[in-house]
Amino acid sequence: MSATERKTALVTGASRGIGKASAIALARAGFDVAVSARTLVDGAGRDMYNPDLTIPGGLDTTVAAIEAEGQQGAAFTMDLLDRASVDACIGGALEHFGHLDVLVNNAIYQGKVSMTPILDLEEPEVHKLFEGNVFAQMAITERVLAAMVEQGSGTIVNMISASAYTDPPGPIGKGGWGMAYAMSKGAFTRMTPHIHVEHGPDGIRCFSIDPGYVITEAARARNTAGSFPYPGGEPATIGAVVAWLATTSDADEHLGGIVYAQSEFKKRGLSA
Repeated sequence: MSATERKTALVTGASRGIGKASAIALARAGFDVAVSARTLVDGAGRDMYNPDLTIPGGLDTTVAAIEAEGQQGAAFTMDLLDRASVDACIGGALEHFGHLDVLVNNAIYQGKVSMTPILDLEEPEVHKLFEGNVFAQMAITERVLAAMVEQGSGTIVNMISASAYTDPPGPIGKGGWGMAYAMSKGAFTRMTPHIHVEHGPDGIRCFSIDPGYVITEAARARNTAGSFPYPGGEPATIGAVVAWLATTSDADEHLGGIVYAQSEFKKRGLSA
């Protein structure tokens, strides 16, 4: 199979959690997968709240899992606040595989401002949040989208958050989240319908995924898995839905809209 015939994907924020699970699921579905994150090596990740706490996961283990599925993996360092690294990652992935069939926008800015009360917000930190959750995502998407339009096809999956369109059930620490985070995710969520309207006719499929509350490695390391008043899902569940969106026209009923991953997983009888 030639390089242009092989199915390829780029998953951002794939050192652990939903990104890692999505990369593995896509590999299992027959995609070669480029992955990006700040953490290259498992054991090097540190918690943003407690620098002494190690968060498991690294691009090295993600690539190993992709290759264990019989597919090619490629790792690229990317920091959403460093536009040069963002550009280098996208350029590197396109050069490495020659084309991209799927983009999974999963990476987000990891900072305490995401859970900061309104009166404690500092504007420079909010600017960082929007750079990482909106402007960097725009830069990533625009470059990959342009390449997909040129080739006449492609699927973009944007990992959103219910915080973008629902009211918090309580304040921070009691099931809620920070206003600035919700604002940034609200802005990001508007990308999907606009991509669909402008470039659906060009062969571009675009979806938003609301993953719901997911118990990631970070939540387990922090021992905060039970801190929200609703049950949590597993990253592999979300990964299975990403692969389903990327591989079947049955998903096209959701084009330009939001896929509620945990309920769709059950509805479709998908396997993680």
